[in-house]
Amino acid sequence: MEAYRFRYIERIQMTRKVILDTNGMMIPGQFGVDIFTELKRLGFYTYIIPRATVTELEKIYAEGKGKNRSSAKIALSLLNRCSIIEKTGFTDDIIIEMAIDMDAACLTNDVELKKRLCSKGVTIVQLRERTHLSI
Repeated sequence: MEAYRFRYIERIQMTRKVILDTNGMMIPGQFGVDIFTELKRLGFYTYIIPRATVTELEKIYAEGKGKNRSSAKIALSLLNRCSIIEKTGFTDDIIIEMAIDMDAACLTNDVELKKRLCSKGVTIVQLRERTHLSI
């Protein structure tokens, strides 16, 4: 019976999803934090990115300078670990809609987006002390 309970808990944890915002994807380049290892530590195993976020990253890479450009390049190289969802519209609105529909958390450091997500009851994952992620 005990072994069954652990397999059940493990299966539930394997289904936890997180939606990554543009600045969430840029954390590895800006702060050197491995977001995927940190997300796994927090129990998230499915990573979702809206197409609008990818477009923002491409724009930052094309037009940005210095650390922003290199962070966007690193973020674009990490996209193969994520599922890209084709949705159009304003990025923050898409993220909120997806988080509610998919019952997913959201990785972001955007203050305005965090306020909107919190008002909808969405779990927020954010960078803490520039060294790790927390819920």
